[in-house]
Amino acid sequence: MISNWTAGRGRTFRTLRGSSAPMTHILIALCCLIFVIGPASGLNAAYGSGDTLYAAQRAYFRHWGVVPVDLFDGPAGQALTPATALFVHGSWVHLLGNMLFLYVFGAMTEERMGRVQFTLFYVGCGYLALLGYAAAHVTSQQSLVGASGAISAVLGAFLYLFPSARVTSLLPFLFFLPMRFPAWVVLPFWAALQWVAAGRASQGPGVAYLAHVVGFGLGFLFAWVRFGRGTKVRASPAPASEGENQP
Repeated sequence: MISNWTAGRGRTFRTLRGSSAPMTHILIALCCLIFVIGPASGLNAAYGSGDTLYAAQRAYFRHWGVVPVDLFDGPAGQALTPATALFVHGSWVHLLGNMLFLYVFGAMTEERMGRVQFTLFYVGCGYLALLGYAAAHVTSQQSLVGASGAISAVLGAFLYLFPSARVTSLLPFLFFLPMRFPAWVVLPFWAALQWVAAGRASQGPGVAYLAHVVGFGLGFLFAWVRFGRGTKVRASPAPASEGENQP
């Protein structure tokens, strides 16, 4: 499913485009910078090419990513990897999909939470999402990288804070006809898809759907506890697009 969060004008447009969400833009810039200078982008000649580049990528992901078996049975320094893995991505598609999600949903969430709280929320929930995945796959030796756990938490918080925000979805089984739904319809549907996929996923390379489920639940729970039932904000939709890709 590829979704576009659409429509209107006013304050929401300025939120997504302006300086009211500096940490969202800083996080995006940081992820992009780390990717470009790392081996996965293929742009840094220092990592070589061919088999040399492939070996460098594997070593890079293993060093900075989460390897469940090492996280629980390895040295103490491995406890930092659920944080470092949030800023590492495996491919251009992986990076751009995640950053588009963060750009669209992060700005309004940051504006509502505030810069410091949003940053701590993003890193904390992302850390716990990857930790949750690792705990469910303690014997896995596969490296897990990507910001999807943290971004899923942003989606969960967005759902609680802006449930009536209009989302235009392009659904394959409806011949990709654009259909507009409120966030309380689209985002739970997305989360349900992640849950189903997590139940079918193996421990091999692929998408860490369980991290998405954990992150989404943590984000929604945090917003519910922190902001209470009387603080949800009605949002005027703004023109922006959002694409989906997971690590």
